[in-house]
Amino acid sequence: MLDIVIEARKASIAPGMEVRRILPFRLKRMVGPFIFMDHAGPVNILPELMPSIDVLPHPHIGLSTVSYLLGGQVTHRDSLGVEQIIRPGEVNWMTAGSGISHSERFEDPAVLAGGKLELLQTWVALPEKDEECMPAFNNYKPEQLPVFTDSGVWMRLIAGDAYGLKNEVKTHSPLFYLHVELEKDARFGLPPEHSERGVYVAKGSIEVNGQTYLPGQLLVYSKGIDPVIIAREASTLMLLGGEPLGERFIWWNFVSSRKERIEQAKEDWKQGRILLPPTDNHEFIPLPEDRSRPSAPPAPEALS
Repeated sequence: MLDIVIEARKASIAPGMEVRRILPFRLKRMVGPFIFMDHAGPVNILPELMPSIDVLPHPHIGLSTVSYLLGGQVTHRDSLGVEQIIRPGEVNWMTAGSGISHSERFEDPAVLAGGKLELLQTWVALPEKDEECMPAFNNYKPEQLPVFTDSGVWMRLIAGDAYGLKNEVKTHSPLFYLHVELEKDARFGLPPEHSERGVYVAKGSIEVNGQTYLPGQLLVYSKGIDPVIIAREASTLMLLGGEPLGERFIWWNFVSSRKERIEQAKEDWKQGRILLPPTDNHEFIPLPEDRSRPSAPPAPEALS
């Protein structure tokens, strides 16, 4: 049976930039190793407001950020010296490990004014053995991500393995992440091999066991339950999940299996021990006021 339906909550990360926040959720903190999920856009903003929605340099530890666009483009800069524009169909996979900072800038006025920007951001928690690994960044082009088509079905494997598909996106634990497009009345099922599986309705509507689900809803299933998903109209779905990693603490942009490690990361950012991107180091997001414990996260201020 269906474990839970998570309803996206509205979160404002900047003037004019409102997102749907799906994970973490108080009754379901993670789906497999996925601990965070935001859906931004389509964004339509006046050119004079463009600088206000840029995500300034900010830090991460203990996770990988995954950026995937349905439309538009975003410029990524990080403390490794990487500068990368991401476009639809590409994957930016940044592993924070022991500590990294990065920014995300929206530098094309035509994209924002035309309502073309639409972005999915997820965080994947790292296994304990990899939480302090060296930071790394990779951009993967569409031709590196296998696509499968069937009657009424198109899907791209963003990362991991599912339905017999695999790619070269480097992950640290068993997982899957897919972009799926369904035509009206198409039928689809979840990959059966993973312990936890979620289907997020980004556009359109689907029916499962006679119940209709709409944009902004994440349906979560355990292994052994194989629902039939029917598209009630042309629909865009994001499928994600994998194997659980155990308890994780999250505070602001930090994730760890240890509360004390998050406290250290706070101090590292305050003291400048996590470097800023060399080509984007004139401003940054300061550490927010600490009003909560690591086990009860405030809403992160950055998309990733």
